[in-house]
Amino acid sequence: MSDSARVWLISGCSTGIGREVARAALEAGDRVAATARNPDAVADFVEDFPDRAIALALDVTDPAQVRAAVAATEARFGRIDVLVNNAGYGYVSSVEEGVDEDVRRMFDTNFFGAIDLIKAVLPGMRARRAGSVVNMSSITGFVAMPANVYYSTSKFALESLSEGLAKELEPFGIRVTAVEPGVFKTDWNARSMHESPESIPDYADTVGERRKLLRAGPQDFGGDPKRVGEAVVMLSRMEAPPRNLLLGADVLEATRAKLSSLSATIDEWASYTARAGETED
Repeated sequence: MSDSARVWLISGCSTGIGREVARAALEAGDRVAATARNPDAVADFVEDFPDRAIALALDVTDPAQVRAAVAATEARFGRIDVLVNNAGYGYVSSVEEGVDEDVRRMFDTNFFGAIDLIKAVLPGMRARRAGSVVNMSSITGFVAMPANVYYSTSKFALESLSEGLAKELEPFGIRVTAVEPGVFKTDWNARSMHESPESIPDYADTVGERRKLLRAGPQDFGGDPKRVGEAVVMLSRMEAPPRNLLLGADVLEATRAKLSSLSATIDEWASYTARAGETED
């Protein structure tokens, strides 16, 4: 095992994108702490790569488990070079239908769990003046849609965190990238999907239709999540990775459409915007 092999800590490795990122890093020769709430779900990595993988229990909403996972990774491999914040799940409802307790629990996983992991690994990265943080966002981190507003808001927050954090950490040689996948073949709309229990009839044609679409969406539709794993490994080897990486033609189309609409609105209201900031005599 090469001393130059990178050390990864990845949250949410039991299925989908997190699992593919972990496998891609291991197949690239790196060392990986693969985590899941149930470590048995990632034990196969240790079986396949006994010298370069460890399986750890990690519920990112539990600060004690966050600290323990970071400590165990550093104890086994000496450091953490790459943190991938992947743990997260969806929540389907209108804003009005959302259950506060459930929404806050989702934010604890999708957003605050990522913050806790970042804060836990940064002392070591700052000391070495090196490291990479990859935050797995989503197309909904750019474009909000009916039925996904709460999930989207958690990803918008992660986008803002990534942008500001990148500027804070740049002087220390620590790189931050937000990755925005589109539709990939995962269980996001199955096991990982939560819903509000109430469906208000007035939202039947908007949120209701999106609910039906998400429930019926086949898990084998979309891109191969292995591509996401390969992309994240590519990012980890770049001296100057992009602040954002869009993955999927659907993301590219939706993002360009939003930017075009925003640009048109800015141009339309430019004179008013400028006047609003003028000082009166």
